[in-house]
Parts: sequence; C-alpha cells; structure tokens
Amino acid sequence: MIVLALETSCDETAAAILCQERGLLASEVASQIALHQAYGGVVPEVASRQHLTQLRPVIATALAHAGVRMEEIDAVAATAGPGLATSLMIGLSAAKGLALGLKKPFLAINHIEGHLLSPFFPSPCIPSATGLVVSGGHTLLVDVDGFGGYRLLGQTRDDAAGEAFDKVGKLLGLPYPGGPVIDKLALTGDPRRFDFPRSMLDSGDLAFSFSGLKTAVRYLLPKLPDRSDATLADVCASFQEAVVDVLVGKTLSAVRASGRKTVALSGGVSCNSRLRAKMGVACRGAGIELLVADAALCTDNAAMIGFVALHRLQREAYSPLTTDIDPNLRLV
Repeated sequence: MIVLALETSCDETAAAILCQERGLLASEVASQIALHQAYGGVVPEVASRQHLTQLRPVIATALAHAGVRMEEIDAVAATAGPGLATSLMIGLSAAKGLALGLKKPFLAINHIEGHLLSPFFPSPCIPSATGLVVSGGHTLLVDVDGFGGYRLLGQTRDDAAGEAFDKVGKLLGLPYPGGPVIDKLALTGDPRRFDFPRSMLDSGDLAFSFSGLKTAVRYLLPKLPDRSDATLADVCASFQEAVVDVLVGKTLSAVRASGRKTVALSGGVSCNSRLRAKMGVACRGAGIELLVADAALCTDNAAMIGFVALHRLQREAYSPLTTDIDPNLRLV
C-alpha cells in the first residue's frame, strides 16, 4: 500500500509518500516562515494563497523523489483539522479530488494525532505511553493505549507553550518564530536570574497555563536595568526554564498517575534543547523510557499524517468524501 499524504493546517505546505513495506519514500515541506516574518506571525490569507501555489509542485516533487507515479497511489490522506480553516480547505479539497480521480480511498487525519504518534514512527505497532504534544497551537497530555486508544489527561487553558515562546519573542523584539531564537539565546543566559512563575505546576491536575508567564515577561521589561545582550539572554533563559519546568513536571505527574513506562514527546516545541535535556534527565531518574520524534517530524509535516493514514488503512477505516474541515477538531 502506497499513501500520498498532504498537510496544510497552518503555514507549511507539505506532501509525503509512504509505503507499508518500504516506509517513508519522500517528505517535502515548503516553508512560509520568510513570508510571515514581516508580520510577526502567521497571516491566514497569505498562508492559504501560498498553499494554492505551492501544493501542486510540492506533490510533484514528492512523487519524483519517491519514484512513484500518481497511478500507483493506493490512498490519499490529508489533515482535516485542527488548524486555520482557509489553509485546511486547500489540502483537504485537493486530497478529495485526487482520491476521487484515482478511485482510491480517502482518509481525513487529525493533525494532533499525527504529532502524538510521530515519536513511534515508523513502527507498525503503537505501544502504551504518556504523550506530550507541545507546539505553537497545542499543549496537551494524552494517555495512549495503542493506536486509537487516546484519553485526554490535560491541556492548556489559554496559550500553548509554542505560542508563548513566539509572543515573548515578539515582546523582546526577536524575529518570528521566537521559539528557536529564544532557545539559542538562552544557551548563554542565566536561567536563575529572573524568577518567573511556574503557572499551575502545583494545581493538582494536568492542565497548563502560559498566559500569566507571558504577562510576567511584559511587566519585567520596563524594569530592566539595561537591555544588553547578556540581559536579553538571561530573560530568554529564565523564561524558557519556567516553561520547561512546567512541561516536565506535569508530564512526570501524568506518568505517575497512569503507570505508563514510556513518554512520547512531540510537536514543534519538542525541538527545544532545554526541554529535551530536562525531560531526558527526569525520565531517566524515574526509570521511564523517553521517545522523541525526529526533528523533521516535530514541526508540521505530511509524513506524520501519512503514518496515521497507514495505520488507518490497516483497519480499513476510510473517510467519506463528504468529510469537511474542522478548525477546532479534537483528538478525543
């Protein structure tokens, strides 16, 4: 079985070709970061227009790199949500049209499920685990009991962690996206210089909140004695440490509550070097296996969408062509 998967949930136009026997044959991503940097964030109309122009060549490149003809595709999958409505519509409509023209099955895939399962790629079996999905749009903990067996443990009540990184980056005058820049600057900073709040760390549940942390940074800036590079690095390191402490603390609490022996870390923020390091130390100390998605699978991509689609195909869990986008689609 060969699957063509499309991902257009936000500002990345992606296509991937996967085969049940041979694994990932091609994964192409056309980034729009440079276009949106001038605005300090993603502009939905700009993103959707770019998807329209980029999707066809991205699909063609993926097919060429995979050495696969369109007629050899056995199923077509695309992200149905969550995401930006005008972006989701492009990929899902294209996938429906291709499936209809090829007379092949169509699969509408949940973007969050793609992230959640990416640390297990390319395994044909999904083991039980505690999953932390942490990205620009999502921060949630999920109990995973095999493929399709998901139970939401907790999620953010306001800003996602990645959103907080980008907003703080904007407050600091850093280029978009702020997360990678803050991570880099924090390497030379003192994470103990500024005592930022660890919101909801001791709330007794597994929910998150990062809007108060962002506000704390905003209130600190006018009080800084200077705006030197060293001070900027200290702010970045202190802010990042606060986010990471909450993510690691909540994840370990979830593991203790569920009794799982594996943590699956995914999403764009899982590329953060401090998060990977502290989560690794915490998991080793607790005798827990840590699985982290490969860097190429952390940010938005179509390979993770195709991976979910392959598991769905094994169960013949096809989607009707009447399936619509759902910008607020939930995992469970």
